[in-house]
Amino acid sequence: MKVAAVVNYAPEKGSVEIREIPRPDIGDEDILLEVANVGVCGSDLHQWTADHSWPVNYPVVLGHEFGGHIAEVGKRVVGWKAGDRVVSETAAVIDTNNPMSRTGLYNLDPTRKGFGYGVNGAMTRFVSVPARCLHRVPDQLAFEQACLTEPCCVAFNAVVQNSRLKPGDRVIVIGPGTIGILCAAMARLCGAEVAVIGLESDKHRLSIASHYGCEVIIGDASSWARQQDGLGADCVIDAAGASATLKIAMDLVRPNGQITKVGWGPQPLGFSIDPIVQKNVTLQGSFSHNWPVWERVIALLSSGQLDVKPIIGGVWPITEWHVAFEKMHGGEVVKSVLKPV
Repeated sequence: MKVAAVVNYAPEKGSVEIREIPRPDIGDEDILLEVANVGVCGSDLHQWTADHSWPVNYPVVLGHEFGGHIAEVGKRVVGWKAGDRVVSETAAVIDTNNPMSRTGLYNLDPTRKGFGYGVNGAMTRFVSVPARCLHRVPDQLAFEQACLTEPCCVAFNAVVQNSRLKPGDRVIVIGPGTIGILCAAMARLCGAEVAVIGLESDKHRLSIASHYGCEVIIGDASSWARQQDGLGADCVIDAAGASATLKIAMDLVRPNGQITKVGWGPQPLGFSIDPIVQKNVTLQGSFSHNWPVWERVIALLSSGQLDVKPIIGGVWPITEWHVAFEKMHGGEVVKSVLKPV
């Protein structure tokens, strides 16, 4: 049996196309997942435009934000059965003996390989998934929303785990993409006052951020940052895909504050980071997520405390992947979702 898949087949720009691939085989500890919906991530776009900074095992099926029903279980899989509604974590391959994995931080295992770049992802009808990656999805949570558990987990890890915000904190989020808006939503759930900043071309995406009770700012956010006592924001979350925004963050953060960097920016810095020293600022990186983060996020989504519907710009069949990619790449929508056919 062959199925259609969105395949990134080479490192050159634009090397993505629909291909027919075999239904995957599964190992004894895997399940075969029939994909209901898969979100388009900025990293999928970066592999399409060939401006990514991570190794890719070409050719590879794209897609790591996904959920669906279990179609088949491996011989040694326990606790799961065909028909179960699930979402999957992204850490498809890990070294269980790595010190990071042994402490539950397998997302930081240097040998980790993820869906969509290290192994085949979910922009297709069926994907093989290790059973350890699975989380149950309650019936009341539609897969169009559930497939966005992964970016919500990125935001939860950045804001709740790694920024440790307190009610009343003033937070600035740089970059109104999916992760930036979800970071802003998480900060609001923590009781923070939040401003999201972007460019003139980001007007539509900034308007989505306002749905979450955030102030939206085009350009300079200095006045908002210093509005309370003149010193700056308690925390600046840099969710932009450029290195240069760190300079903006250093200007906006208050002394003894924190900058959390969650956006990838492969460009070298062309400026001094002395303000981090002078202001006694914590610079915190945040990458991926792990099992307890997923459980918390599913609870937030299922209860309605976190609503991702405002960021979904549309659902397209995977045969129309190019339209979905273009709409996200051009800023017309915040998040595109695909549906296998």
